[in-house]
Amino acid sequence: MKIIIPMAGMGKRMRPHTLTIPKPLVPIAGKPIVQRLVEDIVKVCSTPADEIAFIISPHFGEAVEQKLQQIAQAVGAKGSIFYQEEPLGTAHAILAAKEALKGNLVVAFADTLFKADFMMDTQSEATIWVQKVEDPSAFGVIKMNDKGEITDFVEKPKEFVSDLAIIGIYYFKNGEQLREELQYLLDNNIKEKGEYQLTNALENMKQKGVKFIPKQISEWLDCGNKDATVYTNQRYLEYIKDTPLISEKATIKNTTIIAPVFIAEGVEIHNSVIGPYVSIGEGTKISHSIIENSIIQTQSVVIHANLANTMIGNAAHYQRKPSDLSIGDYNVFKE
Repeated sequence: MKIIIPMAGMGKRMRPHTLTIPKPLVPIAGKPIVQRLVEDIVKVCSTPADEIAFIISPHFGEAVEQKLQQIAQAVGAKGSIFYQEEPLGTAHAILAAKEALKGNLVVAFADTLFKADFMMDTQSEATIWVQKVEDPSAFGVIKMNDKGEITDFVEKPKEFVSDLAIIGIYYFKNGEQLREELQYLLDNNIKEKGEYQLTNALENMKQKGVKFIPKQISEWLDCGNKDATVYTNQRYLEYIKDTPLISEKATIKNTTIIAPVFIAEGVEIHNSVIGPYVSIGEGTKISHSIIENSIIQTQSVVIHANLANTMIGNAAHYQRKPSDLSIGDYNVFKE
């Protein structure tokens, strides 16, 4: 089994957090988004992953590439790095890893996380992972026949055709066929809205007799912007709350911890209330603060803060002054 992960995008909706690192390396409950994705796919695959192909921008740098190699090695797979020189669509991105497109494979876009209660059927020709959504007009959706096979892919339908949205994870039994269809789009300059789209390749495969079946996940988690990422962190902390989440090498004094929280090694917390749903990266120092539902990355300093639904990056410094007030009877003061 091979896992193909296109992740060359610049993550503009997540700025400023993606100005120094790619969005897939932003941490969720103490691990990068892309690491969570890889580990969760491996869990639902009935066969081990032997290669993970990461498709990145050539500008990401050596440190990012080394981290991705480590993520692959941690699940027993070979890590391969491929480059997408310019953003020309989903089909163009996947084809950048053409040497890895063979045999059984999963394609998973790196801003999607999920919770699934199934094992993937590797005997099916092709599988598209879906989830029910309230507003299908914002997504690509599928239509099915009475055999449970996908008959149509509809992009952002203006009228209701289905509420099963395509989440961005796909299984193909024949990676070589996928590669041929992607190459066909590029060779014949077949674009939609100025880009080479994976859905056009899927439609060609379906027209040639490939049977696509849907697989519905139990929860779809997005990391497209700050609010969505903080919420995804909350959900992951719920998923893994029964595992050890607080490092024994953290220093915590005169502090109330409201689980679930993730606290990495080297963290120092004094005179604070932390949680629920807080993730704190290595070496961060927090004092005299109240923090809930937030992500604070590595080597940062937070003093006299009252934070919720917040993301703080690496090596940041946030400090407020305690208020000096005189408030009379029946007054109300709000910030």
